[in-house]
Amino acid sequence: MNPLVSIIVPVYNTVHYIRRCVDSILRQDYRNLEILLVDDGSTDGSGELLDEYAQMDGRICVIHQENAGVSVSRNRALDLARGEYVQFVDSDDWLTENATSLFVAAALEHGCDMVIADFFRVSGEYTRRKGDITKELVMDRVGYAAHMMRNSANVYYGVLWNKFYRRSIIEAHGLRMDSEISWCEDFLFNLEYIRYAETFCSLCQPVYYYFYRKNSLISQSASIRACVKMKIDVFRYYKAFYKDVYGADYGDVKVKVHHFLISYSKDFLVLPDLLKKNKAEG
Repeated sequence: MNPLVSIIVPVYNTVHYIRRCVDSILRQDYRNLEILLVDDGSTDGSGELLDEYAQMDGRICVIHQENAGVSVSRNRALDLARGEYVQFVDSDDWLTENATSLFVAAALEHGCDMVIADFFRVSGEYTRRKGDITKELVMDRVGYAAHMMRNSANVYYGVLWNKFYRRSIIEAHGLRMDSEISWCEDFLFNLEYIRYAETFCSLCQPVYYYFYRKNSLISQSASIRACVKMKIDVFRYYKAFYKDVYGADYGDVKVKVHHFLISYSKDFLVLPDLLKKNKAEG
């Protein structure tokens, strides 16, 4: 019998954190899952540690590959996943014990294609609940897109790890991470997924501990030129996304969409003259 949930963890040189991550997955009070651990050419002993875990629990599958990046790692796991739902975890983060069961309960109760939950942000000795989800809601695509606009500067809608996905949608539309880019690939994946999903559910209860560290992938600085180019691409992608979601009614929300995009772009330091250029094109 196939597991209901596939949990995907890309791993690269996080030997000091991976035990906390994998242990939190093994402690989940929901048991019908598989755990896909992708060792992306680690050189610090992470791969050997993952193999030890695979010997301990038959639900764990370890994939070793030459270093190719987090997107390739996630895509490789998606190719092998068997679950009806997919959950992503970063190897330096960890889950609450009821994270997967809360996702499953919401998805099954409401027939949701995506469930999004609150999370904790951990920095050094400090842990703080993000607290941006104040209501448990069931939304259609338009409602979710509108909710995104009301939270324009929030990383909530870009990351993968506080969400729960229906794998049949991912496979039906061939959705994968763009391995050609190393920044914002999770944003683009989510936007593509949302275009095809129909029902969304938000959970107030935090299920994830996001561990901020200076050398993590999300905090690594790209060149100014690369950042500007990527932000322009995402800016245009967002605009196309809202045109697709709202269809003939796009004109009614165009001003709000532009306000959202400008706020979003300022949050990621896109230069003002480039923003004006894109606004003029809209």
